[in-house]
Amino acid sequence: MHILLIEDDLDLGRALQHSLKAEGLTSEWLRRVQDAPAAFEHGHFDCVLLDLTLPDGSGFDLLTAWRQRDIKVPIVVMTARSGLDDRLAGLDGGADDFVVKPFATPELISRIRAVCRRTARKVSDAWSFGDLCVMPRQHHATRDGVKLDLSPREYRILLELARDPGVVIPKGALAQRLEPLGDPVDFSTLEVHISHLRRKIGTNRITTVRGVGYMFQP
Repeated sequence: MHILLIEDDLDLGRALQHSLKAEGLTSEWLRRVQDAPAAFEHGHFDCVLLDLTLPDGSGFDLLTAWRQRDIKVPIVVMTARSGLDDRLAGLDGGADDFVVKPFATPELISRIRAVCRRTARKVSDAWSFGDLCVMPRQHHATRDGVKLDLSPREYRILLELARDPGVVIPKGALAQRLEPLGDPVDFSTLEVHISHLRRKIGTNRITTVRGVGYMFQP
């Protein structure tokens, strides 16, 4: 994967490029808003890492401009701001994910890969896993051709886990994805929903990784 990194901090930028390279990802690093608009005219990127606070402008403006130009590349926003207003602005502007500084680099790499997988899956109308079929655009799932009676939250959990089959999704991350604009779902409630979902899609479909989270078995 080729990553466009937009970050003005020299130490963080160097560290991120080093970490990306160590994971087999190539990158191009820019530090100013004025350098970024032409980036997509000269190269292809699989993902953008975008800092919101840049010395000559706002990352929000770049985000909005790219989405208005119908640039669909996944964008992960890096910010020191954790407030609800900033998350709302980013989601409204078209961000695919957020990481709040300071963050662990392995988590960032994981998020990059996750948003790229999710973007690739969006081109498909149906995700098939043996007898189970998830249809994101129709907002339902079937088993052996029969539509499953899933609650909205059960369906959302299935959708989030099925986006990344074979990958462990931490409980905290899954709880936050279910309520991206508010307080995360508490873990006990999440476990109840997971239990109900297992009974409907097959008990072996979702594996609990003790002390970490859940993994969807494709």
